[in-house]
Amino acid sequence: MKAAIYPGGGQAVTIEDLPDPQPGPDDVIIKVSRCGICGTDLSFTRGTMWDFGTNTQFGHEYAGEIIELGSNVTGFSVGERIAVLPSVACGECPSCRTLENNVLCQAMPGTAMVGFAELARVPASVATRLPQVLSMADGALIEPLAISLYGVKLAQIRPGDRVLVLGGGTVALYAIYWARRLGAGRIVAMSRSDRRRDLCLDMGADAFIPYGDNEVGEVIEALGGSPQLVIEAVGAEGMLTRAVMHVAQFGKIVSLGFCTSPDPLIPGMASYKCAAIQFAVGYSLKEFHYIADQMDKGHCDPKAIITGNVPLLDLPATMARLRGPNEETKVHVVM
Repeated sequence: MKAAIYPGGGQAVTIEDLPDPQPGPDDVIIKVSRCGICGTDLSFTRGTMWDFGTNTQFGHEYAGEIIELGSNVTGFSVGERIAVLPSVACGECPSCRTLENNVLCQAMPGTAMVGFAELARVPASVATRLPQVLSMADGALIEPLAISLYGVKLAQIRPGDRVLVLGGGTVALYAIYWARRLGAGRIVAMSRSDRRRDLCLDMGADAFIPYGDNEVGEVIEALGGSPQLVIEAVGAEGMLTRAVMHVAQFGKIVSLGFCTSPDPLIPGMASYKCAAIQFAVGYSLKEFHYIADQMDKGHCDPKAIITGNVPLLDLPATMARLRGPNEETKVHVVM
């Protein structure tokens, strides 16, 4: 089979011929249909401190069709279509038992981040069956949808809450999507440019406001007051300070941006707001199952964010292109 390999050290991704995977007793083999390119894929292949490592297969937003079952696997059949939760959890450690978050598993028994490949061996424990109404494109969006769902759930939105979402990328767009579905009142999206204005509005935002000198007043006017919830989904330096600047007194900030650089914050600013700040990463199989069941019942089509499809052989060049200025939102690699 052909698969993408990151050599490490910031070197360019290559497409290699690898032996076809064989199932262990508890695994399924899937023919991968498509896998989304994530900002993590771009940032973790730069050769910085946060790095995938040497000679690593990667790709974590994917779906495919089961073509072989391990000897112990029950409940799945050859020919079924699945989405894959890419973080394998032990199910026994305190994090697994009490937090229900696969990404925070203390044992970390393995990974299923192998989606940029023609075939993938996947533990059946992380497979989510796709209903007939969902396409493979839908299935490959369940993982990013789950990231935003997990974060918005942590925010504990109350009916009618005023919400500000910082960012216009995938996580921000899906944070808008879930905030709308989970009962938010007015929602404002804010980004540095307006090229994703229409997508933000399609996902459920009531208004879009670019960053600027008068942004605080514009947000208050659009929401009818300061936001009771600010979702930071950019992951760049200065975003936490911007979130504190906007949040209402006794409001809450949820950081989904996963910034990997120092981001200075003046605690006194947050203290005068009595603001709570929640950092979040991960999801559980519950989110995957919920999304698979509910995805076609929303107020809009989550596939609207897909702006491009490329073959696996074009992945290296596409990643290089996405590192520079571009008009893409979500690009899928189609096998």
